[in-house]
Amino acid sequence: MEKKKILVVDDEQLVLDSVSKILSDENFDVDVSLSGREGLDWAIERNYDLILTDIRMPDVGGMRVLRDVKRIHPALPVVMITGYASVESSVQAMKLGAADYIEKPFEPEDRLKAVNAALGAAGEPDEQALIHKKEMSRVLERAESDDDFFMSLLENAVDALDEYELTRPEKLAIVTGDVLWIEEQLGRLTRAQRRMLVFLKIHSAS
Repeated sequence: MEKKKILVVDDEQLVLDSVSKILSDENFDVDVSLSGREGLDWAIERNYDLILTDIRMPDVGGMRVLRDVKRIHPALPVVMITGYASVESSVQAMKLGAADYIEKPFEPEDRLKAVNAALGAAGEPDEQALIHKKEMSRVLERAESDDDFFMSLLENAVDALDEYELTRPEKLAIVTGDVLWIEEQLGRLTRAQRRMLVFLKIHSAS
């Protein structure tokens, strides 16, 4: 049987060494990267069965990795690695399409359980095109004019969008401030909307 290929992205060498050993011992083929940007490039360009990514990294964070990987490989499972302070962000990521999260410090069996579950539970991929254009426009217009709603987006991320009929990729594009993709779908945004999305992008990476 061909080995499953896994990419692990984390800015801590100790985490990479630990996860790589555990997964290699279980007959997985493992690549590791200390850089979120490099890891994202590999995830898009190479063939993997699973991505494990830290949610907080200094260059490109796990939410961006999740967003861009799903854009290119919708069915590829992504599991978040998180510290205690970032657990809520990882829960948010699961609402937006992540398969699971593993909290640091973790036991070997926790990692294996999450990896095997994610590999075994891959379902139908989400549609990555923007299909709710009017709803997206409503969200952007409200965020532009309603300071309370914009603050809710910053503080509550995807939970602030519960009342809107949006797909997970559409919500992920908003909370990660994906200006380019949204403009490709909707056309040129207002300066205030672009500025608002830049704030969301910075916040999601912090």
